[in-house]
Amino acid sequence: MNWDDVRIFLAVARAGQILGAAKRLGLNHATVSRRVAALEESLNARLFRRLTTGSELTPAGEHFLAVAERMEGDMIAARAEIAGEGNDVSGTVRIGAPDGFGVAYLAPRLGELTQKHPTLSVQLVPVPRSFSLSRREADIAITVERPTEGRLVAAKLVDYTLGLYASKAYLDAQGVPATIDDLGKHRLVGYVGDLVISPSLDYATEISPRWNAGFQISSALGQTAAVRSGAGIGILHTFIAKSFDDLVPLAIAPPIRRAYWLVYHESVRPLRRVQAVSAFIAGLVEKDRASFA
Repeated sequence: MNWDDVRIFLAVARAGQILGAAKRLGLNHATVSRRVAALEESLNARLFRRLTTGSELTPAGEHFLAVAERMEGDMIAARAEIAGEGNDVSGTVRIGAPDGFGVAYLAPRLGELTQKHPTLSVQLVPVPRSFSLSRREADIAITVERPTEGRLVAAKLVDYTLGLYASKAYLDAQGVPATIDDLGKHRLVGYVGDLVISPSLDYATEISPRWNAGFQISSALGQTAAVRSGAGIGILHTFIAKSFDDLVPLAIAPPIRRAYWLVYHESVRPLRRVQAVSAFIAGLVEKDRASFA
């Protein structure tokens, strides 16, 4: 079996289409299609269904994907050992994170890591979306739920809280709500419900079953900026909101509790650069644990 054919199979499986895989690999469409066909012939099995929308794994393809990922993990480990990666931290590590944690917390702190390891390149992708580690959209992901499927390594980073906040200017103009029922008399800032990437982030009803935000933003930092501007009352991350003197916490509802998890694919476990970045993030959070409460 040709390892290059397996590598191309993984790219197609992760991209969901031959054209997308070809672009990622820097190959032409015909070459990728031919190599997949050669692999299928060597295995005497059909690995993909060709659809108008792309390529879908067959049951045999799903089975071979697990085998191919184990092969990939062994190749990564072997290359790391042979290249002496255990003696140096270099290469590129991409981190996918929710925008609040990624921008407000990680971005100001990751410079210390790159200063410590000049040949290490860190890519931070802090957007309100989920990342597929099996498709290699990121090397490390910060998630709000522990993954339950796939060959993933997960470690809990920290618990964090969210609570009700408003700007001083807004409360001076509109008054301070005394109860949850009073929120119906106020302008509310919230998230865009159909763009929530995880059920655990659909938390507004934990504050009030009648939460109805007139201003919705699909970004934790955007919600914070809107509340600071006086647009209304919002549910904000405590570790972000507490850094702004113009934001006032409203103690009319208990805090919402969630957790951040650090996750990476099992196949990249041997890479020293992934371990170094993971350990650095875990160390940062441990040092600042109290600020997330």
